[in-house]
Amino acid sequence: MKRFYTNLVFIALFFSLTSSFAQSDFLVKGKIVDAATGNPIEAATVYAETLKDSTLITYTITNAEGAFVLEGKTAYKKVRVAFSSNGYQSKSQEIELQPSIELKTIELEERVQQLAGIDVVGERVPITIKKDTLEFNADSFKVRPDATVEDVLKKLPGVEVDSDGKITVNGKEVNQVLVNGQVFFSTDPKVATKTLSKDVISKIQITNTKTKEQEFVGDEGDGETKTINLTLKEDKNKGYMGRLSGGYGTDDRYQANGLINYFNDTKRISVLGSSNNINNPGFSFDEIYEMVGNARGGGFSFNRGGGFAIGDLSFGFGQGITTSSTLGGSFADQEKGKYKIDGNYFYAYSDSYNDEKIARENILPDGSYFTDTETSFVGTTNSNQGSANLEFDVDKTTRITIQPSLSVNTTNSTNTENTVSTDEDGNLINSSASFQTSDGFQRNFRNRLEVMKKLDTLGGYVRVYFENNNRVNDSESLLNSQRSIFGDNPSEQLQDQQTLVDNANNSYELGASYRYKLNKDYYLDARYSYNNNKQNNERSVSDFDEVTGDYVYNSSLSSDFDFKVNKHIPEVGVGSNGKKFRFNFRARLEQINLDNQDFIQSTSLAKDYNKLLFNSYANYTIGNSKRLSAHYNSNLNVPSVTQLQPVPNVSNPLNVIVGNPNLDPEINHSIYLNYNDYNWKDRTGIFMYSGINMEEDKIVSNTTTDANFIRTTTYQNVKGNYNGWAGISYSKQIKKDSLYTLKFTINPFANFSKQIGFTNGSRLEAQSFNVNPRIGLLFNFKEKFEFEPEYRLGVNSTKYNLDNVDDINFITHNVSLKLTSFWPENVVWGNDITYSYNGNLGAGFDKDAIFWNMSLGLQMFKKKATLKVLAYDLLNQNINTRRTTGQDFIQDFQGTVLKRYFMGSLTIKFDSFGGNGGPNKRGGPRFMRF
Repeated sequence: MKRFYTNLVFIALFFSLTSSFAQSDFLVKGKIVDAATGNPIEAATVYAETLKDSTLITYTITNAEGAFVLEGKTAYKKVRVAFSSNGYQSKSQEIELQPSIELKTIELEERVQQLAGIDVVGERVPITIKKDTLEFNADSFKVRPDATVEDVLKKLPGVEVDSDGKITVNGKEVNQVLVNGQVFFSTDPKVATKTLSKDVISKIQITNTKTKEQEFVGDEGDGETKTINLTLKEDKNKGYMGRLSGGYGTDDRYQANGLINYFNDTKRISVLGSSNNINNPGFSFDEIYEMVGNARGGGFSFNRGGGFAIGDLSFGFGQGITTSSTLGGSFADQEKGKYKIDGNYFYAYSDSYNDEKIARENILPDGSYFTDTETSFVGTTNSNQGSANLEFDVDKTTRITIQPSLSVNTTNSTNTENTVSTDEDGNLINSSASFQTSDGFQRNFRNRLEVMKKLDTLGGYVRVYFENNNRVNDSESLLNSQRSIFGDNPSEQLQDQQTLVDNANNSYELGASYRYKLNKDYYLDARYSYNNNKQNNERSVSDFDEVTGDYVYNSSLSSDFDFKVNKHIPEVGVGSNGKKFRFNFRARLEQINLDNQDFIQSTSLAKDYNKLLFNSYANYTIGNSKRLSAHYNSNLNVPSVTQLQPVPNVSNPLNVIVGNPNLDPEINHSIYLNYNDYNWKDRTGIFMYSGINMEEDKIVSNTTTDANFIRTTTYQNVKGNYNGWAGISYSKQIKKDSLYTLKFTINPFANFSKQIGFTNGSRLEAQSFNVNPRIGLLFNFKEKFEFEPEYRLGVNSTKYNLDNVDDINFITHNVSLKLTSFWPENVVWGNDITYSYNGNLGAGFDKDAIFWNMSLGLQMFKKKATLKVLAYDLLNQNINTRRTTGQDFIQDFQGTVLKRYFMGSLTIKFDSFGGNGGPNKRGGPRFMRF
């Protein structure tokens, strides 16, 4: 393996060295000014391209003085240098390259209003800066002909796409990707970037993500997250395109999915469907790695039991192996100044299974004891989900927004669990065996109605909204368990119990806000919101009676309560939306009334909370590429009814849970700082960030463990919990004509935390410190070879305040390599190799493994079809193990994962564009034509 990696590095260095032969460095300096005023033009684009085919060589932008330095290396002796800026007529000139050239001052004239139907032909500006929008021309960045949007994003300066499809721009995460300004199925960026072909995209626009308010009044977003908008080419904006894929393999592994998109100017209709048993949501159509399933759980959210979720759509229950089927549709349309609507519906079915093994050391003030647990889970789920976003502009100053969503889910599952507890000498103390079946039904309807009206041209406005959230969560479960206690006083307890839960939660919120503009930049805000939340929960527990042969109601374990929370929140704020400096400071008074009545236990409690909280942020922009920001937020979290209700929950016979009605709310204080800078001249970006969360009156567990190691857990408030983090992201891109592109990133990261809990009356503290540096490289040679290695190191340390507990220190290593070849033509060979090592795992847990996926594809019919063979987990070493620590435990985990299989597949792409989008335009659909 060592020789393998060495050879790959040698290949990359060889390409890098040989590519520089016969090439010469050049440098072009100059200044761009307004022809009429002579004032310098900041953020103008300067780029060099070949005379023959206008291939982009390099580019830069001007600084605040209008000056630029265009540097590069090329084999061409003569090139075209172009000058462009938003609102000005572009210019270009051919120059003979020399090691250093200084041009005369370039004067750009303002662009007169363009006549309808007249296009500027031949102009392909690679990058344009428009106020708060960074715009890239997709055609300026060379990728292979069958590339997706994600492949183009990887070429853009300052943009990073990790192995899970997560996108960052200068260190800031992209949280939504739009198509022509509209939602594409969902705001999940991967749906659009992995699905749409690069050929249909004209511009890639990157802006700060905005709220509905900011969009309406024209404010800039806070810059903490980014939005990418993909504009379609005019000749691709009428017609349809789609893909179909299917595969079958060993162990009866299979996958099938399809997607079709219809475009007609602003109107879009999309339909997708998928079915597979390889833990794949079916949304990715990447031609190389699309069928590798989900190897290590990254990129999706997981829950215990087998399955995953994308957004609010569930595919099974959690970790494990999931068989899922999905069918969905999406519609979007808009007319500027009148309306903008989009909606979608998804149906999903999944069944999952998962086996887990957990070894846990439980820390006590005077020692420890150990529990070994094995579980087996099987479950199914049916999900229906629909949502819409409807915006109507009544006039130029008034907008009405309606956002309804509805989801209906049914679930059923069985779970078998066996636990054995031993003392420090290995003596058996107790054991528990349980078998539980459960059926559930969930329904959630949410809607938000919002009316906004502009009051002046400066940015003053008023906003009124009403939001409701109505949830139903019903379940029926049967629990059979046996608890055995060994030692001097052995005993055994059998439990055959039925539990019925009827839970309804209805929340209504009414709010209003008003902004008064003091001048062009400064403003005052006044807000008020009222929230009414009512939860009705009936939990009926019945024990099986062997005499009657029926279940008998157990009132001591049952509850029937109404839990009401009323919130009044007045808020005032002051801020500024200046060009360079932006800030906002808000103060709010949260007045909370909590009332709970239990009709079975004849208990009630009422509490009032009044807390003054503050939020603020400040952003300072330095030029066009540097930004410094600071944020402070405070939030109040009311205790849940489970934490408050003083009724025992004995579903786990080794850990009985009882609520505490005297809890106070948690208050979380968070501070976040960041600085980002991108140097267009050197293609380098740096993003530095740090933050800390301090938790006041944190609700923590208070556990009492008896002589037989049976635990009783309640809750209490405590001060002193915190967690913090700090990191740096540095990236650099090197591009040599169309020969090769090299991009590398360095990401050192560290986090620390303090967790406090209570066991047997003693305070337990765990302080952790972890360092996780990462280094990655992406090397692409002539769009024929792509080499992408990455290394992650984890240094983890946890210290305890008890003398009888040893500190925990362990190291993890993760080395990955993606190697893709697109040579010879029409042949795609992909390798995805990961070596992982998890130190300090207990006996019986796998510590390291090499996970290797390999695929070989043949592109046919002008790249409209791909025939592929895939080897998943080629070495059959895939594992799912990890170690976690807390203030009173150290735990090792191992769960079910997909193992080795081989699969053959066929993917077909088809499209038809032009005219009215019908198949008879432009020669009909392009579908595997010879």
